[in-house]
Amino acid sequence: MNLAIIGAQWGDEGKGKIVDLLAPHFDIVARYQGGHNAGHTVIIRRDGVEQKFVLHLIPSGITHPGKVCVIGNGVVVSPEALLVEMDELRAKGVEVNERNLLISNRAHLILPYHAALDRQIEAHRGGNAVGTTMRGIGPAYEDKMARRGLRVGDLTDPATLAEKLSTTGKQASRLLTSLGGEPIDEAKLIDDGLRWADKLAPHVAETAYFLNNAAREGKTLLFEGAQATMLDIDHGTYPFVTSSNSSVGGACTGAGIPPRLVGLTIGVIKAYTTRVGGGPFPTELDDDMGELIRARGGEYGASTGRPRRTGWFDAVIARYAVMINGLDALALTKLDVLDELDELKICVGYRIDGRETGEVPYDAGLMARAEPVYETWPGWKERTVGISRLEDLPARAQQYIRRLEELSGAPFGFISTGAERNETIIAADVLNRCGWELSV
Repeated sequence: MNLAIIGAQWGDEGKGKIVDLLAPHFDIVARYQGGHNAGHTVIIRRDGVEQKFVLHLIPSGITHPGKVCVIGNGVVVSPEALLVEMDELRAKGVEVNERNLLISNRAHLILPYHAALDRQIEAHRGGNAVGTTMRGIGPAYEDKMARRGLRVGDLTDPATLAEKLSTTGKQASRLLTSLGGEPIDEAKLIDDGLRWADKLAPHVAETAYFLNNAAREGKTLLFEGAQATMLDIDHGTYPFVTSSNSSVGGACTGAGIPPRLVGLTIGVIKAYTTRVGGGPFPTELDDDMGELIRARGGEYGASTGRPRRTGWFDAVIARYAVMINGLDALALTKLDVLDELDELKICVGYRIDGRETGEVPYDAGLMARAEPVYETWPGWKERTVGISRLEDLPARAQQYIRRLEELSGAPFGFISTGAERNETIIAADVLNRCGWELSV
């Protein structure tokens, strides 16, 4: 059965670990949206030595020999960032070649001027800045929707590439200078483009055909999302969102596959909540407790190093993510971060302008005024790191987990108790009920 992994909060839930854990059970791992603003951290141990991989564009399955990784058409690709990532993986002994890494020829390119535009646009927003990573993601998607973007497939035709880069470069320079920025170096852009073409062309493919043909041949597909449901351009806390569909619908449009090929959907969700950048965050803890969770959870952006905002578990957005994505099961991460806390709070609803609701409001202003309605639960004050069986968890940790399941509306198929692959509780019975038999 094919599987889609979806972020169920505001991102940074630990999707990289879950994809890495599940990759051995699939033939192909495909990334379907976002850009190198996403950072999926994978920690593995080889011959007693711990290795940490921070992946931005390449699917998390790349560390598994024999797997084919696909960057789908819904991804916006920075050629420079991708080449750096490929070199870093090779330096750590990971094989990256044209057989195990394919890039859709329909994926759009992030060019250097997109990042420059990102910086200028955010600066002009002033106090209303979205809090982007300044990596050009939004401007690249803008060019895509305005039908003036360049695509990865353009790198395979050096004869026309220089002219296309020159045209788009001139357009970008006019816009940059109108915003008070500097024009781009057109000659450097063209030189860089030809260098990218030489190195990346062997990886470029018709990935939609590849994925659909593979499925017809009985091969299994794992779809990896970036960001998360609450950052979805349509369903998130607009305008404080990313520029793509990071909910399950993006797997179809961003990989070029029909909905029937997405057999099972699993949402990844933390045992608390975090958010990066601007925007409303009802359960945010701007106090010593928030700092304690940040410190214990290492809550700093994998791509940017920015400190993440932290807060209590929000069951309102968990239920919303389950509904929007049709999640069959959830993967709970970072349970161990809460081990030292005396008590925990769970947001079970919002109070907005005096009215209680269990729904996520469409308007960011309303969301910003939402006061969380909390339940308080006792902490377990015991170490859970590395526990791999549910029944071995402290009784109060088990009670907390069951309450999160009840409130979210989906069972936990996985519970992470540490950063490494083997520090995971796998609820095979839950996965079996979802129609997937996972051998553990």
